[in-house]
Amino acid sequence: MEPEKNENTRKVIFSAIQPSGTITLGNYLGALKNWIELQDEYECIYALADLHTITVRQEPAKFRRNTLEAYALLLACGIDPQESPFFIQSQVPEHAQLAWVLNCYTQFGELQRMTQFKDKSQKHPDNINAGLFTYPSLMAADILLYQADLVPVGVDQKQHIELTRNIADRFNGLYGQTFKLPEGYIPETGAKIMSLQDPARKMSKSDENVNSSIAVLDRPEDIMRKFKRAVTDSEACVRRAPGKDGVNNLMGIYSCVTGRTDEEIEAEFAGKGYGDFKTTVGEAVAEHLRPIREKFDDYMKNKDYLEQCYAEGGRKAEVIARKTLRKVMRKVGFLQ
Repeated sequence: MEPEKNENTRKVIFSAIQPSGTITLGNYLGALKNWIELQDEYECIYALADLHTITVRQEPAKFRRNTLEAYALLLACGIDPQESPFFIQSQVPEHAQLAWVLNCYTQFGELQRMTQFKDKSQKHPDNINAGLFTYPSLMAADILLYQADLVPVGVDQKQHIELTRNIADRFNGLYGQTFKLPEGYIPETGAKIMSLQDPARKMSKSDENVNSSIAVLDRPEDIMRKFKRAVTDSEACVRRAPGKDGVNNLMGIYSCVTGRTDEEIEAEFAGKGYGDFKTTVGEAVAEHLRPIREKFDDYMKNKDYLEQCYAEGGRKAEVIARKTLRKVMRKVGFLQ
């Protein structure tokens, strides 16, 4: 059965994030905040990509805890499991099944060219496993199972979308229309949040300097301490300009959590020093994250509710995924 063509049907968005520990302010403002807003306009399907996570060795008990906490945190951020199927990837076996089929329609040279494989191989030279190499085929399966129209991505993920389209186009060319060709989607409100200590680099939870990143679940006092230590410059003037990476980053963060424009921010801090600016940004971020921290704590006290949500999300996702997989298996020639 081909995807229904209905002009009134909202476009489908699929997106997934790994449950690999701390979710930073950069993850939240750059991606998760947009996930929440997209639910109003699109049919959204969200997942925790735990199958992707094991390309790096995991300690089982910690892995389970990280997965549950990540699920609770994304609910706290605003994903509505009644509105948008939100599931754990490993609990929908169609992902792994379609990934194997797509492996056989993905060229070795295509996988060799993926920059993420090169980067992770350098970071984990003692564990360059086959899963790390074929990771993009699993990512393609994640997207194509749900006939996604759009996939929210950062600039560093565009290569994966291009490969997914190539795989889908190749399969469609051999067997007829089977998969939609997804487009990468970069929301206008998306933000690239940089390190507070090295604003030329993206904020990362793996940064060795604990003052470089804000975790969504950081305590208010820790958030304030980190912002007060944020790198700026010697000009002592709050304005966006080339070469003012630290100030530009703080202005971007402040804009994301308050909705103020650059012009409004510059006017607000005209004649004030960086001390006032960093304190105000820290307070705004702490207040913005407060309800998320409170909801997260509530969810973690109600694990039965979390299990109910991800089980139901898995059932909803599997209904959609099974239709696509059956079509693929039939077209390839497997007995049904």
